[in-house]
Amino acid sequence: MSTVKISKGTIVTMNKGREIFKGDIFIKDDRIDEIAPSIERNADIEIDAEGKVIIPGLIQTHIHLTQTLFKGMADDLELLDWLRKRIWPLEGNHTEETNYISAKLGLAELIKSGTTSIIDMETVNHTEATLNSIDESGFRAIVGKCMMDYGTGVPNSLMENTEESIRESVRILKKWHKSRNGRIQYAFAPRFVVSCTEELLVKVRDLSKEYGVMVHTHASENRGEIELVEKDRGMRNIKYLHKLGITGEDLILAHCVWLDDEEMRILADTGTKVAHCPNSNLKLASGIAKIPELLNLGANVSIGIDGAPCNNNLDIFREMRSAALIQKARLLSPTVMPAEKVFELATLNGAKAMGMEDDLGSLEVGKKADIVIIDLNKISNAPNAGANIISQLVYSASASDVETTIIDGKIVMKDRELLTLNEKSIMSDANRLIKGQMDKLKI
Repeated sequence: MSTVKISKGTIVTMNKGREIFKGDIFIKDDRIDEIAPSIERNADIEIDAEGKVIIPGLIQTHIHLTQTLFKGMADDLELLDWLRKRIWPLEGNHTEETNYISAKLGLAELIKSGTTSIIDMETVNHTEATLNSIDESGFRAIVGKCMMDYGTGVPNSLMENTEESIRESVRILKKWHKSRNGRIQYAFAPRFVVSCTEELLVKVRDLSKEYGVMVHTHASENRGEIELVEKDRGMRNIKYLHKLGITGEDLILAHCVWLDDEEMRILADTGTKVAHCPNSNLKLASGIAKIPELLNLGANVSIGIDGAPCNNNLDIFREMRSAALIQKARLLSPTVMPAEKVFELATLNGAKAMGMEDDLGSLEVGKKADIVIIDLNKISNAPNAGANIISQLVYSASASDVETTIIDGKIVMKDRELLTLNEKSIMSDANRLIKGQMDKLKI
């Protein structure tokens, strides 16, 4: 048994009462054992958090660790050109080593910016290289091998045979799902309708139910994509997925920017989860998703960064700020997306999207010890005396304010020093490997 005590911090619980108070947290193994204004117990490790803010580990529900190595390699393009001209060729050129380092690079940035859980879509090949990186880092993730058996402009290295795609996905699922004390889980990850045959999508639907795992895919990200789906399948994305019986509580859809009223109702009524990626949608000029409208219908919306090449950072604090600001401008209403609601998207709603609301998303006794300690005592956050802490977290805090990150009860970063990953080595390997990629592809 291992124990950790965090003392004298301002605890943002995100419990039902949304309590915020100064106190202590006692961790036993992987779970929170006690939360109180003062805890008189000794622990193996003690952390003094006086003057600091303690929050639940932040959750991102759509990311591509496989793309972190390509940051800055695909700027100023719209979605389909971005995929066909840059991302697919780069992904198709991955080796086991490049995918392994790409994941480590992303995980290091995520830990340093306070994210403790993700839903990750990999590329077609070398998914286990990423799973090994996640395992070694101590991170929490739901991971899926990307599935692609259809479409134009897809490199041969990514185009799969339907049965082989299914076989490999099931093999990885059986090996990794609910491994490492449940810290690593699996999801089927068909890329999007444009890249998948109906046969593949139907098989994924059935296998998801058989194995009790999620389906993670993209939908309705930009208008060109929707036009392709309408031309090929005879209807819009969400209606097509609903017709196939894929919508539901085990489906998480990234983006959902271009939805009509019927599609929004389908997502809300079926309990389908939506991963909102504001900065990716802005950078690719895809549009602005109708998030307040989806929330008003009762849909579960959470936050994702998407891939590093369509965002250029993995900082969820920037993502929260953008999620709030773009809706205020779109609807000309300063109250339409308050800081408290945005922070829920990055905590409680993220936990629901992962199907882990009983374990994650808030600081409560019995929940997993995924905890982040933040230092807001910096000039960029001053003055903070009497300030609304949630507003500070959403509007002014940044990744550099994260001081300590704990996942599954294990300290993975302390005082800005990564403890499970070698930051300098990862950066050196990443620079070496991306240069090799660029030389091969003549980018």
